[in-house]
Amino acid sequence: MTSPQWFLLIGALLLARGLTATLVQRSPVTAAIIYLTFGFLVGPSVLNLFHFNPLKESALLEALTEVAVLISLFSAGVKMPVPFSLAKWRAPLLLATASMGITVALVAAFAYFLLDLPLGAGVLLGAIVAPTDPVLATDVQIRHPGDRDLLRFTLTCEAGMNDGSAFPFVMLGLGLLGLHDLGHLGFHWLMVEVVWATLGALAIGVAAGMALAWLGWMLRREPYKHQLMDDFLGLGLIGVVYGLCVMVDAWGFLAVFFAAVALRQTELKLTKTTRPASEDEPLPTVSEGALVFKEHLERLSEVLLILLIGGTLFLNSWTWEAVGLALFLFAVVRPVSVLIGLMGTATPWRIRGLAGWFGVRGVGSLYYLMYAIQHDLPESLALRLIQLTLIVVTLSILLHGISVKPLMGMFWRRDKPREPAAPLANEENPTKRST
Repeated sequence: MTSPQWFLLIGALLLARGLTATLVQRSPVTAAIIYLTFGFLVGPSVLNLFHFNPLKESALLEALTEVAVLISLFSAGVKMPVPFSLAKWRAPLLLATASMGITVALVAAFAYFLLDLPLGAGVLLGAIVAPTDPVLATDVQIRHPGDRDLLRFTLTCEAGMNDGSAFPFVMLGLGLLGLHDLGHLGFHWLMVEVVWATLGALAIGVAAGMALAWLGWMLRREPYKHQLMDDFLGLGLIGVVYGLCVMVDAWGFLAVFFAAVALRQTELKLTKTTRPASEDEPLPTVSEGALVFKEHLERLSEVLLILLIGGTLFLNSWTWEAVGLALFLFAVVRPVSVLIGLMGTATPWRIRGLAGWFGVRGVGSLYYLMYAIQHDLPESLALRLIQLTLIVVTLSILLHGISVKPLMGMFWRRDKPREPAAPLANEENPTKRST
């Protein structure tokens, strides 16, 4: 396709989406299914107007998915409920660690015994498809900072953390394939990829988020009363935190999520404890100002990336082994890993059941796949993993997209008389609406 045709294609899709926002909201399917269908129609399977080759364009797709995941992680982090509670975070922590490991192990076993892949490739495939997605799962994630629903919180928090906890397994898979140094008996992998990269990411993210919250608060107060560009501050925080983590070999995805969490938590704490009683209106916060802009960027990246996914698929991409892997992941691995991971917690069983189904796979999986390809994955293996991953992501968009509205509707009707109140600008002050 020529550049004018691309402009026409994307512009028409954006216009149609903008004009039909209410219809899509009321329809039984998600917007992601519409984007996917559009990409499939104009792609090689039907009209053949364009074909996106993820192997040849792996560097570009890696960059696009990387940016999309970072923006989504920041948006998810600033919507985490305040105050932080370790008891409330226990369930998503277990899902992002214990359930993650179980998922990788079961997928690796499936790939090794049934798909005839090498063990390293099986571990790598497990790490690619294990993390739930912060980009495509908006219908089952926290909608705004005042949303205190336990199911949405658990799924959002898990998606925010497991994009970082999957990285050690990616490196393990590459190491077993001889593409990364694991050290003697895996000691280097354990100490660097697991311990240091995780703890370093947490330290960098929390410190940076708290520092920006304090700095923004001080500049907005007397005697300075500076006007701040919150959009720039949010993007700047993402860039600085992620850049520092890459430089010191820490997991940048994990750091950006916790930087956003620390930013929001610190700002709300400052609002509550240091605002003079004479001030009727709370000072604006960086997290509130940046959130709307980040959500718009998130929607644009969703349109582009799902359109590209639809434009990669051929009819012969739908093999029995790819479909079988997807169904095994959704119907067996995800429910089993959630049930085992949440054993001993007080999580209600209906929430466990819904969390066991809504393990949406998407942009994060594409990023890890492109990351592996950029680290010299053999072409034949790369092509096979591309096919498997694309079918997993496509079926996730279709199956989870079709079921999310009726299942969540049943959940809300049974649990609550209505959905949560409108977004709150300040959880401590329920009379103020967010911008």
